[in-house]
Amino acid sequence: MFEERCGRAQALMKDAEIDWLFVPICTDLRYLTGYKAIPLERLTLFMVPRDGTATFLMPQFEVSKLEREGYSVYYDVCGWEETQDPYGLLTEIVGRTGRGKIAVSDTLWSIFLLGMQKVLPASTFVSATPVMNELRLRKDQQEIDSLVELGRRMDRVVADVADLKFAGRSEHEVGWDIFMLVKEHGLAPTRSGGVASGPNTASAHHMGGDRVIQEGDPIWIELGQGGNWNGYIADETRAFSVGEPSEEFRRVHEVVKRAQQAARECIRPGLACQEVDRTARRIITEAGFGQYFTHRVGHGLGLDVHEDPYMVEGNERRLEPGMVFSVEPGVYLPGKFGIRIEDIMYVTESGAGNLYTATHDYVIVQ
Repeated sequence: MFEERCGRAQALMKDAEIDWLFVPICTDLRYLTGYKAIPLERLTLFMVPRDGTATFLMPQFEVSKLEREGYSVYYDVCGWEETQDPYGLLTEIVGRTGRGKIAVSDTLWSIFLLGMQKVLPASTFVSATPVMNELRLRKDQQEIDSLVELGRRMDRVVADVADLKFAGRSEHEVGWDIFMLVKEHGLAPTRSGGVASGPNTASAHHMGGDRVIQEGDPIWIELGQGGNWNGYIADETRAFSVGEPSEEFRRVHEVVKRAQQAARECIRPGLACQEVDRTARRIITEAGFGQYFTHRVGHGLGLDVHEDPYMVEGNERRLEPGMVFSVEPGVYLPGKFGIRIEDIMYVTESGAGNLYTATHDYVIVQ
C-alpha cells in the first residue's frame, strides 16, 4: 500500500516537473511509509526522486526501529551517525550539483530548510502541498474503513458522556473524564475533550478551562482529536444542557440542527465545496442568525484534523468519491451561548455517508 502511494506521488511529480520530494516527520511521512516518530532536532527525511527508489535518511540509532516495529521497507535506508553531517549524506543522495526542483512538506522546520538551501544552492525549493494534497484528498478503502471504525467507537463515547456528572465540576475535570472514556473504548486520545459551558460556548474554539459548570448551563463538547484509530482522527461535536434549557437555546438549536441536516443531505459527487457551506448558511441566515455563524461549515479530515478539502465560500472544487470532511454549522451569541453540531461525511459514488450516528438532538445531563 505504501509503495503504491509513493508510486502515485512520483507520477504527480513528473506532471509537475519536480525532481525530488522531501518529507520530514509529519503526517505526509506516515501516509507514505507508516512511520511514526516525534519531530526532533535530528534530521529525518524521506527523499523521493522523480524516478527510481526512495531513500529514508535518518539517525543511525533509529534504523533498527524499522525492523523492530515491522515497517514495510520498500526504500533504501541511509543512517547517519551522531557525529556525522547528515547534509553531506543528503548531497550525496541528491547529487553534488543539487540542481533541480525540490518539493518540501509545508511542515518542514526552517532550520532544516535553511540547511538544505545551503548545501544545495542551485536547487529551487517549492511546496509539496500540490503533490501530497492531491494524494491524500481522496481516501482509499483502507482509510475509509479506519474512519468508520473510529466513528463507531466515538459514538459510544458520546453515549457515555451523557452519564457524566457536569454541574459543580470544572470544564477541565469533565474533559479528562472524556479522555478516559476515549481510552476505555480502545482509542488513543491526543488531548482531553473540548468542553465549553455557559457563556464559553459562544467561543467557537473554546477548549475547556477552570469555569465551574452550573445548573442550566448550555454545553457543547468537541471530540476533535479526542481519539484516533490507525492514525486517523475523530472530530465530533454535540450539544448538551445541564437540566432543562431555555426556550432561546431550544430555538437556536433547532435552527442549527436543520442547517446541519440540510448540508449533509446536499452532499453528492460533482457538487462544489462552497455549496455545502451555502446550504447551511442559507438556513441560519434566514432564521436571523447569519452574522453569528462565524466560520466555514467544514474542513477535510484524515491523518490531520484539518486538511483539504474545505467547505467554504469561494472553493469551487467539485466533490469526488473518497473525500472526507466535516459538516459543522454553528451559531454563537456573544455573552449568551453557542451551539455547534458536527459530523464527518464521506462522499460515495452516489451521495454521502456519515461516520457518526449519535443523536443530533441536545441531550440533558446532570
